[in-house]
Amino acid sequence: TDSDMAVYHNREEKPGVSNLMEIYSCATGKSLEEVTREFDGKGYGDFKLAVGETVADTLLPVQNEYHRLLGEKAYLEQIMHVHAEKASQIAWRTLSKVRKKVGFVTV
Repeated sequence: TDSDMAVYHNREEKPGVSNLMEIYSCATGKSLEEVTREFDGKGYGDFKLAVGETVADTLLPVQNEYHRLLGEKAYLEQIMHVHAEKASQIAWRTLSKVRKKVGFVTV
C-alpha cells in the first residue's frame, strides 16, 4: 500500500490508491476529482471499505445470475451443444484453410 493516508489520484506516488480510485470511479460513475473530494479528510479505512462495498454491490447481479444459471442444467447443456456445433463448423473451415496453405492434400 501507499505510505501516506491521503486519498488522491497519482499513479507514480500512490499506485495502490490510484488503482482503487479508478475502480471506485468506474463502479460509481464519479470522476476521480469527485472521488478525491468525497474522501478528503478520510483515511484508507473508510476509502477501502467504500470500494469493497461498491464493488460487491456492482457484482451482485452478476453473482445472482451465475447462481440462477447453475440451477438450470438442461439450459446450459443445450447452449453448450448448440455452440459446440458452431465451434466445430468454424474449426473445420479454419483447418481446411490451413491445410490448403500448408499444401496438405485433403481426402
